[in-house]
Amino acid sequence: MAALFSYTTPSLHKNPLLRFSSPLKPSPSYLSFHKLQFKPNPRFSRLVTSLFTGIVEEIGHIDQVGPTSDSGDDNGGFEMQIGAEIVLGGTRLGDSIAVNGTCLTVTDIDSAGSRFSVGLSPETLRRTSLGGLGPGSPVNLERSLTPESRMGGHFVQGHVDGTGEIVKFSPEGDSLWVTVRTDPYLLRLIVPKGFIAVDGTSLTVVGVYEEESTFDFMLVAYTQQKIVLPTKKVGDKVNLEVDILGKYVEKLLSGRLQALGVGSAASS
Repeated sequence: MAALFSYTTPSLHKNPLLRFSSPLKPSPSYLSFHKLQFKPNPRFSRLVTSLFTGIVEEIGHIDQVGPTSDSGDDNGGFEMQIGAEIVLGGTRLGDSIAVNGTCLTVTDIDSAGSRFSVGLSPETLRRTSLGGLGPGSPVNLERSLTPESRMGGHFVQGHVDGTGEIVKFSPEGDSLWVTVRTDPYLLRLIVPKGFIAVDGTSLTVVGVYEEESTFDFMLVAYTQQKIVLPTKKVGDKVNLEVDILGKYVEKLLSGRLQALGVGSAASS
């Protein structure tokens, strides 16, 4: 995996021990962090164009959805118009906004009407639950990270891996247990106490149940008020993005095991 940064350092003194010429004054020959010269790795810059944290900024509502003007039918792409306020701040054409955890490009902004438009490709409609939404549907919204943003959740790409189905809501005190069923292919990458993005919300997995092909998590009272999930019903679909670290680890292990003639990690 490509490194975030490459760096160069000044030559170290032949004697690696830390030496001080006077109290609280380190020798200038000793390595100090301010002399590190960080340069963005161009390979990484090409791979990552947008990143999110899974901390929903606001709940928007779909105003309109339909085929794009140049597609002419339901077999092409779609355009979705979403009413919002907070995420419009500082947003420009071409920026990315996560809609229910799906990274989408802003194609039009109507500041006066407090709404923006995004395009939906056929692949997006196949991979996510967005195709089942209509006018009035609430959606979780989050702008992509900037260098000044706080990392409040975990690394979320907005690349939905698949969908899950809500199978149970169970209140406990003022918190809410949620159980979701998903494909075994995704479930193998979900681990207890690991991260998962559900409709773009960064959550901690509590339990994974292989036989039922389900996992569960808990929503505290504050989170319930800030996201769409508690308003959904049993049987509704949710977008799922598993932790990217798990996908990288599996790929690395799979290649190593194949090189050793053992087989893929998925089949072990």
